[in-house]
Amino acid sequence: MTVERAVTAFAGFMVLLSLALWWFVHPGFIWLTVFVGFNLLQSSFTGFCPAAMVFRKMGLKTEAEAAQTSGRHLGAAT
Repeated sequence: MTVERAVTAFAGFMVLLSLALWWFVHPGFIWLTVFVGFNLLQSSFTGFCPAAMVFRKMGLKTEAEAAQTSGRHLGAAT
C-alpha cells in the first residue's frame, strides 16, 4: 500500500467512525468529521498532511517511489 492510498483509506475510516460515534455516542463527535474534512481541504491546497507524514515514518512509500523501485517510470506507457 502506498502513502496516498493509506491516507485516503484512513480519511474514509475516520469519517465513518466519527459518524458512528455521532449517532451512537454523542452529537459532539460531528466535529471530528468537520476536522477530517477541513484537514483534507487544507492538504489539497498546501500539500501538508500529518497523516502522510506518519505513514511515511511507518515505512510506506509514495506512488512515485513505488513505481521507481518496481522499474516503471512515471509517464511511460504501460
